[in-house]
Amino acid sequence: MIRSRVVLGVAIWLATGVASAQVAAPSPTPLPPLAKGDAVPGFEAEGLDGVKRVVDYPKGGSTVLLFFLSSCPTCHKMIPLWNSAFERRPKGLTVWGVMLDQEPPGFFVVTPVSFPVLRAPAVTPEARRAFSDRFRISRVPVTLRVSPGGRVEDVGLGPLDPIRLGELFRP
Repeated sequence: MIRSRVVLGVAIWLATGVASAQVAAPSPTPLPPLAKGDAVPGFEAEGLDGVKRVVDYPKGGSTVLLFFLSSCPTCHKMIPLWNSAFERRPKGLTVWGVMLDQEPPGFFVVTPVSFPVLRAPAVTPEARRAFSDRFRISRVPVTLRVSPGGRVEDVGLGPLDPIRLGELFRP
């Protein structure tokens, strides 16, 4: 009887997506984070609305990428700050949230976001690792400012205060 309850509990836990919120294990030797001047690859990803979007870095304005996990407590603390920075963003600044895992049901009800969110284009742990490696992400949250043409202008690793976010969301 107790064993069946444990099995049922694990099955419910897996079904709610909590277990899938983990990102694939980092590469054996983590790459150093992106730095100013590094090239940033463009990519295609699906929005929360199911529409495919192409993220590139066209002339005329910078892009800010917000990499996060729905399972990351530090990311949860950054989302309201990112929301505020997004709402005050200057004209010409494009902002994309990039979720690196599959959110559990109801995540966006409990954790509302103001900025558009894309799901990382990866369905297997290996593909998630490859996507994260392309952006040299071994920890989240990451706030990445990309210049037109796709070069890193600035990068914020981990939790950031509002002043630092203002620097990343500058005109």
